[in-house]
Amino acid sequence: MLEWTTSQQRENLGVLVHHTDAIREYSYDRASSIGRLDRGLNEAQQRNWVIIDMEKDWKVVFAPPHN
Repeated sequence: MLEWTTSQQRENLGVLVHHTDAIREYSYDRASSIGRLDRGLNEAQQRNWVIIDMEKDWKVVFAPPHN
């Protein structure tokens, strides 16, 4: 989907969410057992995809419940 979106001849935005926060959500990377990002991480720079690191870039993963 990222490849198709960013290959179009119009304005686009390719964002890859790197799940790095195992404490607040899930964590998977190049060698994880639940998901692998080898290709995405390798191609992100050449394709101008923005990589968002969950642990470093997000202060909140899930908002606290509102009462």
